[in-house]
Amino acid sequence: MNNSYDIVIIGAGVSGSAIARELSRYDCKVLVIEKDEDVCCGSSKANSGLVHAGYDAKPGTLKAKMNIRGNELMTALASDLDIPFKRIGSLVVCTDESRRSGIDELYERGIANGVHDMQILSASEVKELEPNISDNAVCALYAPTAGIICPFRLNIAMAECACQNGVEFVFNSPVISIDRIDEGFCVKTSAKTYTCSVVVNAAGCHADDIHNMVSSRKLHITPRRGDYLLLDRSCDGFVKHIIFPQPTDLGKGILVTPTVHGNTIIGPTAIDNDSKDEAPATSEGIAKVIEGSSRNVKGLPLKQVITSFSGLRSHEDGGDFIMEEVFDCPGFFDCAGIESPGLTACPAIGEYMAGLVADKLSLRLKSDWNGICHDVVKPFELPPEDREKLIREHPEYGRIICRCETITEGEIIDSIRRPLGAVSLDGVKRRTRAGMGRCQGGFCSPRVMEIISRETGISLDQVTKNGGSSKIVYGRTKDEI
Repeated sequence: MNNSYDIVIIGAGVSGSAIARELSRYDCKVLVIEKDEDVCCGSSKANSGLVHAGYDAKPGTLKAKMNIRGNELMTALASDLDIPFKRIGSLVVCTDESRRSGIDELYERGIANGVHDMQILSASEVKELEPNISDNAVCALYAPTAGIICPFRLNIAMAECACQNGVEFVFNSPVISIDRIDEGFCVKTSAKTYTCSVVVNAAGCHADDIHNMVSSRKLHITPRRGDYLLLDRSCDGFVKHIIFPQPTDLGKGILVTPTVHGNTIIGPTAIDNDSKDEAPATSEGIAKVIEGSSRNVKGLPLKQVITSFSGLRSHEDGGDFIMEEVFDCPGFFDCAGIESPGLTACPAIGEYMAGLVADKLSLRLKSDWNGICHDVVKPFELPPEDREKLIREHPEYGRIICRCETITEGEIIDSIRRPLGAVSLDGVKRRTRAGMGRCQGGFCSPRVMEIISRETGISLDQVTKNGGSSKIVYGRTKDEI
């Protein structure tokens, strides 16, 4: 690998991957540097999977502009990248008559931002849409343009598309330092050193650390933990829309929503976290999830919880997205403070940031760019005759490895062999859903590990859950005779 590039992007979450995909349209040499073992390992791996309508952000902010544009772009992007996406609409529920005016204010904010087709519904209209809504519901803001998406597939597909169009990726490479040189920048990682003309900082919770390496005007990001509960797919249909409480200064509150895969998700909390990397769910956080969700939805089937998890949002002190060339470091571009609605906004973030960089370097568009990608082949989503033909030609698609999610050996092999393929259990999980079902990998993990070992050539005791020191096998219980 030649270590000289036109552009280095730091971070392979949804923002970095979206920027990489948009820059892959241009005739330039791009490298994405990721500190973890895969794409979608930071904030992007643990969120609500929502495409927000855009009524929440303050008018005129980058959050508002990127939300609206990202929502507009999402239908075409999901189609091009073969991503599950459904516009199911959202409800912001008021359960206190004294706060009814807050729903009117959200509606007016949405109008100012450019959200289409919103309505304020009466209590009876809300209950007709959602029979399990709280009996205390007074009214709700209905926004039909809101939707649900697979956040893992969105991140991974954008990165795969960038890769197939020439963008290079390196993993397990934390950035140690960035220095100015005559022709641009010298970016030193734990593994290698790279030179480039432009740096794009899309490092999530670490974006302030990266920015502060080069600028005298310091940024400060607070990692804000969100705890979640995930319900089994047997609860599919318990709610049909995204159900929010009225928002607070800390965020949009504890929501209840279906997922594109038929689960129900509840959360998140908003708790400032000490670590930028580790955010284990806590009993305190889970208690807040249960308490908050029960205010808007009655009879939650909590006995069907199959797992809890948490993620981190990168809250910058100014409260808005930062998307600009750094004033005292020409050629260094920040994409920082990308918290909610960052997932929704990522197509617009990619478009906007790539535009800034393309203008800076006077880049020209390619004539042969290909923006189409395809998901892992899922035999049980095919018509029976097509599935039978696939299994005849490729018997591995007839061997079920994950029974909870009906995932076959062929899908797991595909997830490993495809561009930027999986190298860990979590990497396979995010690409195929193997291990995401009711048993949470209790039965299928050993078989998935064997397939990873076989396909990658690494020994079984080197297979990890999510890279680094997260090994699963440490030795034999008995010596072979």
